[in-house]
Amino acid sequence: MIGVLNTWSELNPCHTHFRDRAEEVKRGVWQAGGFPVELPAMSLSEPFQKPTTMLYRNMLAMEAEELLRSHPVDGAVLMGGCDKTTPGLVMGATSMGLPFVFLPAGPMLPGRWGAEVLGSGSDAWKYWAQKRAGRITEQDWNEIENGIARSPGHCMTMGTASTMTAAAEALGLTLPGASSVPAAFSGHARMAVATGRRIVDMVWQDLRPAEVLTAAAFRNAVTVVMALGGSTNAVIHLVAMAGRAGVDLPLEAFDEIARRTPVLANIRPSGEYLMADFHDAGGLRALMAQLADLLDLDARTVGGGTLGENIAGAAVHDADIIRPRDRALSPEGALAVLRGSLAPDGCVIKTTAASPELLQHTGRAVVFDDYDNLAARIDADDLDVDETCVLVLRGAGPLGGPGMPEWGQLPIPKKLLQRGVTDMVRISDARMSGTSYGTCVLHVAPESAAGGPLALVRDGDLITLDVPARRLDLLVPDEELAQRRAAWQPPAPPAGRGYGALFAQHVTQANEGCDFDFLAGSGAPEPAIH
Repeated sequence: MIGVLNTWSELNPCHTHFRDRAEEVKRGVWQAGGFPVELPAMSLSEPFQKPTTMLYRNMLAMEAEELLRSHPVDGAVLMGGCDKTTPGLVMGATSMGLPFVFLPAGPMLPGRWGAEVLGSGSDAWKYWAQKRAGRITEQDWNEIENGIARSPGHCMTMGTASTMTAAAEALGLTLPGASSVPAAFSGHARMAVATGRRIVDMVWQDLRPAEVLTAAAFRNAVTVVMALGGSTNAVIHLVAMAGRAGVDLPLEAFDEIARRTPVLANIRPSGEYLMADFHDAGGLRALMAQLADLLDLDARTVGGGTLGENIAGAAVHDADIIRPRDRALSPEGALAVLRGSLAPDGCVIKTTAASPELLQHTGRAVVFDDYDNLAARIDADDLDVDETCVLVLRGAGPLGGPGMPEWGQLPIPKKLLQRGVTDMVRISDARMSGTSYGTCVLHVAPESAAGGPLALVRDGDLITLDVPARRLDLLVPDEELAQRRAAWQPPAPPAGRGYGALFAQHVTQANEGCDFDFLAGSGAPEPAIH
């Protein structure tokens, strides 16, 4: 009996095709001699859910684990794709330990505004800034909104959705080549049927996640994320997913792998193209073939073979989209991990989406205590700010948000936009969308709501960012910081009941994956059925 965990929802545009895909998965299960049962699971809709889908990733993980534990199923197909659905489903199924295959939702088709090719997220931020600066009209903006999402599927840039489904493939949790197939392509339906057939065989073979999700598999996934110019969110999600598999994945592993992995995928926001182009250029199998010497090719996969067998014979069909090593977009991976007096437990920056001239910078802090304070002040004519300043947002971490919303791409103040300023150093304990860009330092840990140094920053303090040295420092004497800490009061918990209260009591910090402290590792044995 195969559980088909379907995260379809009328409020999740990424998954609007999942009603059909669930039937196709079930067809494959029937073909292989299994009995499919569809189990609806919470759908985390990135565009609509407030304050952030990240608040509910762990809820989906708990639901997935309990769906598989409490129902008489022998294996599962996990249907996800929109940002947090991939890690949430994988985390829960990993803890339960039954055989499973992940079915990616697939990217949507490219958008259009006249002659312009639009990429979801990235071009929304770009043209919204132009609208705020008065360079495009309200009608232009409406046309952009109408043309940016023209099919089912998740963001077709290298946002968190594309990053995490690629990571799932690199981990060995999908069929070979599954992560880049656009949702609207006929090949996506065929892949769904094949996934249904495969899970039945996996159950007979008793191929469980513990045999696939090894330390080597997670290093493969991190390598792929770096080569793709992937989302900073992958750091948090992969740490949490590794924790469920009993694998230690410290932040230092991301930085070490980044330093030896070139960025080969020329995909927005780091590059020029979109996911349908990447698929036609050979997809993830072709990219991994370019990185074969950096991967553990003996890692097992749910397809039954090894990663090396999966990528054997994969060819690049467009060397501008999937670059050769000697023409990499960047000689090092997309992400860097920083530490320092402002981030003792670490923070991250997406270097390929940042301005090179700002990667070493010292500036005066302009501090916003929370998102409402930011929204109220950022466009004020009397805001004391210039392009050399460092914008600081606090109160946006796992506890402070709550749920660590994607507020880390702080908007450029309107008066600076109108002068042509397009980037500044921005620091927060928030996350940002993988489709975002700019010199944004994220995931500062410990967060301000937990009493991290970010809580002590004041307007006018000097902050130094030094990415080559992997440092982020607050240039304030220790004695002054001690006085500020003595006067600091922790904020009141944002939620007093239900799931929000549970979240506040048990969520870990960003460097630990923001999982619940009681959920790491595998779950209890499957109960006997009486």
